[in-house]
Amino acid sequence: MSEIFGKIVSLAMISVFMQNAIFDRAFGANVAIYASRKDNHVIGFTFGITAMTTLSSIVSYFFDKLLLPQPNGYLFMPLIYVGIIGVLYVIGLFILWKFFHKLFRKIKQYASLAVFNCTVIGALFLNSNYGSDLASYIGYGFGTGIGFFLACFMLNIAHERLDSEKIPRIFRGYPIMLIYIGIVSLAFNVLVGYTAEF
Repeated sequence: MSEIFGKIVSLAMISVFMQNAIFDRAFGANVAIYASRKDNHVIGFTFGITAMTTLSSIVSYFFDKLLLPQPNGYLFMPLIYVGIIGVLYVIGLFILWKFFHKLFRKIKQYASLAVFNCTVIGALFLNSNYGSDLASYIGYGFGTGIGFFLACFMLNIAHERLDSEKIPRIFRGYPIMLIYIGIVSLAFNVLVGYTAEF
């Protein structure tokens, strides 16, 4: 049991730092920029994305084991992944509506942004390429959500400083955040040890 837990934690750490969804692969950068504008959005979006990447990774494990060994089974996986995310989204909204009505009214307008984005479906595609067993699927799925939190947190801190009068007006807002993400992505790649091949 401790070996499985250790594998989940190590793969989650790899997913958070070495293969960060936003800084390494640019999955969900637009949602991260939107979520980083307000402190309470960072927590809400991160919780939704982490829950969805973890749960959908668990469900997709069984579909991957069933369909990927089949000839041309990989052709159906994008549709299967969207179906998994859609079903989990409806089930989650129903549970919130039925048992947590106040919370449902608060988050219903943001729930679709937290669930249907590149971070969630990208985690499923990464799992199908790199995951070997259920523990690795859980580790990558959970780590992708936590990596999204790390990126949103860094963007939230930078948002106040990058929204100043010192930044030329044409670069304020979305353009300067994309430039910032690019610079932080380069820093992450240097820390991980990627080298450019020319």
